[in-house]
Amino acid sequence: MHFEINHTDNRARACTIKTAHSTIKTPVFMPVGTVGSVKGLDATDMIELLKTEIILGNTYHLYLRPKDTVVKYFGGLHGFTSYPKSFLTDSGGFQAFSLSKMTKQDENGITFKSHIDGSKHYFTPSKVIDIQNNLNSDIMMILDDLIALPAERSRIQLSIDRTSRWAEESIHYHRANQQKGIADKQNIFAIIQGGTSQEFREISARSLCSMDYDGFAIGGLSVGEANQDMYDTVEFTTQFMPTDKPRYLMGVGTPEDLIENIERGVDMFDCVMPTRNARNGTLFTSFGKLNIKGAKHVLSDEPIDSECDCYTCQNYSRGYLNHLFRAKELTYFRLGSLHNLHYYLTLMRQTREAILEDRFAAFKKEFYAKRAQA
Repeated sequence: MHFEINHTDNRARACTIKTAHSTIKTPVFMPVGTVGSVKGLDATDMIELLKTEIILGNTYHLYLRPKDTVVKYFGGLHGFTSYPKSFLTDSGGFQAFSLSKMTKQDENGITFKSHIDGSKHYFTPSKVIDIQNNLNSDIMMILDDLIALPAERSRIQLSIDRTSRWAEESIHYHRANQQKGIADKQNIFAIIQGGTSQEFREISARSLCSMDYDGFAIGGLSVGEANQDMYDTVEFTTQFMPTDKPRYLMGVGTPEDLIENIERGVDMFDCVMPTRNARNGTLFTSFGKLNIKGAKHVLSDEPIDSECDCYTCQNYSRGYLNHLFRAKELTYFRLGSLHNLHYYLTLMRQTREAILEDRFAAFKKEFYAKRAQA
């Protein structure tokens, strides 16, 4: 991986990440393709209409179905999905949190009970890397111990200790593999934990950032805490993260969350929100959110957003999209998802331009002013 800081505007950063498969300009939002597909969209949509350079897949889900060995047979995620750009794969740590009734952690790893057939599977730091080697993702996330908030002090302490221990095991295993010619083009990120405690975030960040990782993520946020607590935690944590490596905030979030955390020095984001909200009838616009299923849109010949140049807005009216949603036509899922992802990706491109031109503060002010008109 090649990483370069192109410009900074206070703490906001415009950077370039080069992997074996693409050149990624940051700030960047990564669409979520959990099982190797962004719901409702295909590789052509991602490349030609949305012009994405990186999407996210999930190790746990791909391991269970179709199996990482099947993906490897097809040449990894790039060959399997026909998406030739970069992939980042999550490790399964979030699934241990989100499927907590079906998982159990111990000092060496996590036992999962499959949500598909009930079979049991054991993830260790090295096994997670083996799976991601088969997936051939460009950026691999390591196994971490993610907990819900609020949490007892003792549980947060256990989380950061366990995460650091697993991180040390992971980096040694990955670098040893590379010495053998395995995963020589794959990069690896560690995940900082610690809840909203400044004490534990500093301990976790200092421990992990002393290791030979290609980039670092902030995990364990947007899991029940107040938004301001998330922002304060990110602002505190980034000061302990290297300036010469990518910074990734996992699973966040709303357009406001992206802008606020870019201001605090974050480069990379992912979230299911744009596609999930689209499927539920909520569309993002430059003036706030729009509920397409509302009766007021039945006779509207306006696009979703008059300022948007996405495929959906250039070709279809609110009235037609309202009809598709009410009729439960699958076409709506594609058109709604295309619009919402285009909105997120365009917001990131506009933010980058503002940083490069030293006008991020003015851009942020205008962003909020427009949304106040909704």
